[in-house]
Order: sequence, then structure tokens, then C-alpha cells
Amino acid sequence: MAFAAFTSIGRINFLRLPLYPAATTTAPSPSSLFLRPIRLFSQLSAAMVMDGSTISKVADEFPSGIDPTTEEEYAEQSKLLQEFTKIPNIDRAWTFKSDSGDPMATFSISQASLLANKRRKYTLSAHISKGNDGNSVNFTWTPFPIEMIGVSTIVPSPSGSKFLTVRNPENDSPVQLEIWSAGQIEKEFHIPQSIHGSIYTDGWFEGISWNSNETYIAYVAEEPSPSKPTFTFSGYQKGCSANKDSTNWKGQGDFKEDWGEAYAGKRQPALFVINIDSGEVRHVKIVEKSLSVGQVIWAPSIGEDQYLVFVGWSSEPRKLGMIYCYNRPCALYAVKAPDYGSEINERKLTDEPKEDFPLYNLTQSISSAFFPRFSPDGKFLIFLSAHSSVNSGAHSATNSLHRINWPRDGKPSFSENIVDVVPVVHYAENELFPGLYSHGFLSNPWLSDGHTVITTSIWRSKDAILSIDILSGEVSCISPANSNFSWKVLALDGDNVVAVSSSPVDIPQLKYGCLTEKETKNAAWSWLDVSSPVFKCSQKVKTLLSSLQFSIMKIPVKDVSNCLTKGASEPFEAIFVSSKSVKGNELNPLIVNLHGGPHSTSISSFSKSLAFLSSIGFNLLVVNYRGSLGFGEEALQSLPGKIGTQDVNDVLTALDHIIDKGLASSSKVAVLGGSHGGFLTTHLIGQAPDRFVAAAARNPVCNLALMVGTSDIPDWCYVECYGKEGKNHYTEAPSAEHLTHLYNKSPILHVSKVKTPTIFLLGAKDLRVPFSNGLQYARALREKGVEVKVIMFPDDVHPIDRPQSDFESFLNIGVWFRKYCK
Repeated sequence: MAFAAFTSIGRINFLRLPLYPAATTTAPSPSSLFLRPIRLFSQLSAAMVMDGSTISKVADEFPSGIDPTTEEEYAEQSKLLQEFTKIPNIDRAWTFKSDSGDPMATFSISQASLLANKRRKYTLSAHISKGNDGNSVNFTWTPFPIEMIGVSTIVPSPSGSKFLTVRNPENDSPVQLEIWSAGQIEKEFHIPQSIHGSIYTDGWFEGISWNSNETYIAYVAEEPSPSKPTFTFSGYQKGCSANKDSTNWKGQGDFKEDWGEAYAGKRQPALFVINIDSGEVRHVKIVEKSLSVGQVIWAPSIGEDQYLVFVGWSSEPRKLGMIYCYNRPCALYAVKAPDYGSEINERKLTDEPKEDFPLYNLTQSISSAFFPRFSPDGKFLIFLSAHSSVNSGAHSATNSLHRINWPRDGKPSFSENIVDVVPVVHYAENELFPGLYSHGFLSNPWLSDGHTVITTSIWRSKDAILSIDILSGEVSCISPANSNFSWKVLALDGDNVVAVSSSPVDIPQLKYGCLTEKETKNAAWSWLDVSSPVFKCSQKVKTLLSSLQFSIMKIPVKDVSNCLTKGASEPFEAIFVSSKSVKGNELNPLIVNLHGGPHSTSISSFSKSLAFLSSIGFNLLVVNYRGSLGFGEEALQSLPGKIGTQDVNDVLTALDHIIDKGLASSSKVAVLGGSHGGFLTTHLIGQAPDRFVAAAARNPVCNLALMVGTSDIPDWCYVECYGKEGKNHYTEAPSAEHLTHLYNKSPILHVSKVKTPTIFLLGAKDLRVPFSNGLQYARALREKGVEVKVIMFPDDVHPIDRPQSDFESFLNIGVWFRKYCK
């Protein structure tokens, strides 16, 4: 689906760590000072959540938490992990022309702040100059970044001369919109909660779009709060009162479904337009109430009329979890923009009759359509589709790309002539294009020819940059074909590409791709290194990473007789990270790392947490078992209905493969996974109890019969356990037969055989795999005397990715594995 040290056998102690050694005579180190609040916080939160222990009880047991050797391990590893945590991420980038006409790039960067427990955001810009020979490029960077304090997102205007800054409040304060030009802030608007709530900046419902003449902005925000009943000392107060004082209080009103994980408490996404000149905001109420809207863009003009195109998701019969789930039916809609015409600046934003603005469903003949983009000449509208995911029920699958013609003159006449540009690839031979696995586009993804799109897509075990001709359907991989690195496009600079490249053992590096021989059929790309101040790391981290290597291995399927399709019988892949040198005949202990989903992929990009584990002495086997994205639809669809068997066998086959090659010792293997990766982790230690000396599970799926009644995606349980028939079996009231089948597919079926020491990392606010799943399994292990450690993060959701939580998770995983893999 996405994702205590023991003093006696059969007893869980919840991270009882001393603050620092009582006998110390020197000032504590920064790392031990940092660990102090984390340890105490974890002790209290875990104790209160897990078994209701009082603070005094924790304090009484506190000194016996761990031995001094283990504490030294915490102190040493925490220093190194902080070095990895400091490495920033580039979230997005834009290019535009400077006043002098030279190209510039602005990068939106985030960096974890452990003390603040949030990701700090800032921007950094550079002038781009290319050598006359085309073989060199220089980025002249501004001296210092600009921190975007309180900023939710920034969106440049089409000309690049302005940008919009969105500041969402953390309470009931107004949303702030700011229009900036090169030298100053031009406009500032405070939009009260009575108009709308926070603007969506989540990357999915998110849609913020300037019109072409930069006078209007359309965006998606939470609809206003519904009226709630008011009560006073004398009972119910008639009418709706907006005022709240000491003599009354607001009731809760009717329960409203939300879109689950990551959207808890978020109100329905709705469509709004702001007039930049007047600051007036229009709620486009013509949108059907059952639709949640997102990804809005302005369409090219049709005569004097202007239209908005957006994605709509129906909430009927009810909302299910949205994030990571592309199997939610959706369509593209077009609606006439309010008050847009020749007299636009003289007219006021007022409600207009619904019949004046008919709603057009542009994609009725296909079950999924999202991320619309218009071609530069306005003739075509392209979009991605996850219809293979919607139709099969798999939460993610192979995508397709489509286009429709856009009317330009006279009365609009929207046809449903949808052209397949890139169809779903079911099976790819000989390392050919495995299918489209892209879940978004740049705001401007077009080359200058007006019909070539640049995007990033998963290509087996790596990310690759693709060019797609929307007229011919031709797909080309433009990132280096002989590279096992992962490549991601950040922005286009004319016919050049600003990208980032990395590997499991190489921190990200900015790249600049130049299109050469573009007039020929076989266009070529040249990739240049960009010197950048963004991705800096300590000399210690550089030295550790330079001692590592990685490869992508082909793993033959062990038993092809059970494969119903050709794609299911093809080899899957695993990424192997190891030390370049081996001391004598002593092999490093191995961590088998397993992604969630199950329909996702571990790509060959840089991961700070996995690089940390590699740097403290572990080799990694990162398995992309059958069912992963990037290998064609037949291989992916081979897994639903076979979870707990096929995926488990693939992992064991990959493990046997590297042991047989002499690359790992069978006596020093640990296993790590989150979400469905945690499902596999707990299955493996039950089905193969003698093969793993330690395990770590992050928000694991352990009991599907329990999860189906508590998760935001109960349909996932049915599809993955029954296969395509799961869509027909799915019900809100599972039968006893269904619950038995779900239980028999679950790791808890094998819990009696487990003997592997296991650490559990659980998010108390996880709606995808509620923490009761992992906690029940941990208690079952404790009951039978298995060594267990549980850390509960009271404010974390499914990914456990808040900076302090992520840090504490992998610090404890590292210490746990070092303890049992000696």
C-alpha cells in the first residue's frame, strides 16, 4: 500500500533509553542531547498507547533500559544518520527568461529539520549559459537560498514575470495569496474560511492555473465548512450562528466521509477562480456536488469563451482511500469559466444560472483520465489514464496516454473521439519499452515542435526520462540507456532538459540534457554535468558511499509451470548493494528490503535511509518481486489473488540466488519492509522461520481479516486476496467465508512458527493499515516468547515520514539489526 530492549524473553520494553550515562563527567554530545527528548517522548507515547502504563511506572523502569554497549551504538549511529538526513531534496523546478533574455532556473528545495520536526522549504536560482560548442553548460547560482517560511507552494505565471505564493493557515485564519513580480509584491489577498478553506497543494487534487493573459487564477481548495448546530445553556439555538462565545457551543453535525489516508479532516475539494485585479473569488458551484475536483487548467479560448478543464472523482457510493490508489474512477470535465469575455474587467464575479454553464464530460468512454495538458497550439488535449487499474481493481497498474481534439472556433462541440497515443503494454520482450508508469506531467512538458512530451516513467528497476510523440505514439528513452542510475526530469529549458540523476550509492546530481540532431529521425541527447551547491554531503558520507557498489540483477522465476501468462514467467529484478571490498572470507550481513504496494517499485535512486544502512556495514538486496510496476501488465496482474505465496516465493528465490553466487551468508540475513513490504516481512519470518536472524516491520499488514473492517481501502483486501474477482466480492459487510479467506492469506496464520526477533514501527494515525494490525501481531509474538520491540509514533500516518519519526525509525532499525547480525 503503499508502508525496547529486552530484559527477559516474552516481555516488551518500549525504548527505555537512559538520557545519557549517569557517570559522564563531560558535556553530552549534540547527538545525545538530540536523542534525549526523542527517547523520553518515545517511552511515554509507547507506554501510554500500548498498555496504559503511567509516567511514574516508566520512570521507575527507566534505568534498566539498555546496556552501555547498545547506548554507544545509538550515539555513534545517530551522528552518522544525521549526516545523511541533512542532504536536501529538489521537489520541483521552473525555467524562464531573465530581464536580459538569458534562461534562468529556480529550484524548490526541501531539507529535513530534526529539531523543528518539519521539512524546511527554500528556493535557489541560477542563470544558465551554454558553451558555443554545445558540450558545456554553466549554472551561475545566487549566493544564498531564500527560505519560504509558511509557504505551501509557489506557482509561476505563464510568462515567468510573476509568481503566486500560497500560504495555507494552520487554524481558522484566512488563506493568503500573494502575487509577486521581479522586485516586489504586487497584490495580497486574504480569503476567509467562509469563502473556502486551505488550497490543495498535495500533488494530486492540487490544481493551480493562471489564465493566458495572467488576470485570473483557477485553483482547488476545501469547500467552506458546513453549518453546524449551535447549543446554549437553554438547549438548541434555532437558526445558524457564526458566532461562538462562552454562552454557546457548536455541535458536530453530520459525519462526512473524506478521502482517507493523508486527507483526514480535509473537506471536499472544490473549484474556485480569483480575479487578480479585484481580488474577488468565485466558487464554481456548477460542479456536481458528488464530484471532488482537482488538477484544473485553463483551456485555449473557443471564440470569446474560456473554459476550465479539470478532473472529477465521484464520491458515490462512498469515498475510499485516494493516495497511492489509481483505481478510483475519474473523468475529465470542461466548464465555462465564470464571467470571462470581452467585458471581463467591467463585470463582477456573481453567481450565474447553472444552465448557462453546462458541464461536459470529455472522457465518458474511458474509466480513468487525469493530468490533462493542452498542446502549445491548443489543438489537442492529452491525458494519462489508469483504466487498467480501475478495471482490474489493482491499486496501481500500467498507465496509458491519450489525446482528444479541442474545438477552436464557434460553439463548442465536444466529441468523445479519444485517440490512444501510448496503449497499455502487456508484455515487453528483450528489454524493450515495458509500458508507461508515469503519474504526472510537468506544467509545461512540451518540446518546441509542439507534439513531443517529456516525462519520467518507471522502467523496470529504475526511473527513466521518456520522449513521447503524441501524433505518432513513438516512445523513446532519452536518459542514457546504458545507465543503471535513475533519472528524473525537473523542468524544460526550450529543447533542453534539466534533470536529476542518482543511484543507491551516489547522491543526486543535476544534469542538463541537450537535444542534438533534432531535425533527423533519430534525435540524440547529450547529457552534461551541472555543478550545484544543492546536493552537498560531509566528507565522511562521501568516503562511505565511495566504498559501495550496486548492480541490478535478473532473477529467474523458480517455477514457471504456474505462470498463466508469458509476462509472469519472465525474470524479475533485484537491486544488490554491497561493499567493494571483502575482508578475508567474511561477507557483510544482508538486509532484504521489500517495497509496499504491492504494485509499486523500489527504483535505483538514492535513498538516505537505505544508504545509511549500507554505510554501517550491511549489504542490501532490494527485491522487485512480480507484481511490481515497470515490468508490463501481465507480470503485474500475476500477483492479485496470490499474495502471501507468489511474492513470498519470489523473495526467497532472490535470496537463494545471491547466496548461491557466494554474495551473502545464509546465517546473517535480516528482512525489512513497510506496508505490503511489512506483510511480506511478517510472512517470511513465519513461512521461513530459520532464514532470518532479525526483522523490522513498518506499519505492516499482518491480519487482513482485521484490516478489512478498519482500513480506508477495504477493497484492496478483496482484490489482492481474490484477484480480479475481488471487485465483485467486495462488500462493507464481509461474510464469515470472506473473513476466513482473508485470514488464511495473512501472516498471522503462521505466527506460531516465528522465532525471529522483530522490531515494529507503528503510526498511531495510520488510516491505511491501522496500528492495531501490527500491534496484534507483536502481542502474539510476545505471548509465545519471541523477542519484540515496538515503537509507536503518536502523530504519524502510514509513511512514518515526519523527520524525527523517520530518523528514530531507521536509527532503531540499524541498532536492532547490528545487535542480531553480529
